[in-house]
Amino acid sequence: MKEIAQCAYCSSHQFQRMFSFITNVSLAEYIRRRRLTLAAIELQNSDRRVVDIAIKYGYESPLSFARAFQSLHGVNPAMAREEGTALKAYPRLSFLISIKGEEPMNYRIETKESFEIFGIEKVFQLNGVETPAELWKQSHENGEVERLATNAGDLPNSLNSNYHKVHAVCI
Repeated sequence: MKEIAQCAYCSSHQFQRMFSFITNVSLAEYIRRRRLTLAAIELQNSDRRVVDIAIKYGYESPLSFARAFQSLHGVNPAMAREEGTALKAYPRLSFLISIKGEEPMNYRIETKESFEIFGIEKVFQLNGVETPAELWKQSHENGEVERLATNAGDLPNSLNSNYHKVHAVCI
């Protein structure tokens, strides 16, 4: 999941939330369904032992594989080899994003009082070794967040006084 999230240029947590929102199925469930679909195809088209297929698709034992297989397909792995057995297939997902501008967008431009922005700048690589979450944790532990809040002055009048003065911007 971490590798997939890196390809999408976001954290694993953000990717999983986005995936679930778009597909109405969790990423883990999608992966489980795809693995069991591929396992079913292999069972029907090869003479490989069930235990070997179970291990290939990430199951630690034939029993856990059989339970998952039965739950998804409604038959056990041995029955999947019988001719005419109906199984479920979950194909690869493909996304088609369509952006349209046919709906009018109501907007207004407001002038607000000026304000200053200051903080900590950090460049992160996509290798996942160092993350924004780790920077936040470190900044809380070493008192940097509190120091920034103390030096930030008052919130602009246009903002609710319940807002914290320190926020993250990640681009």
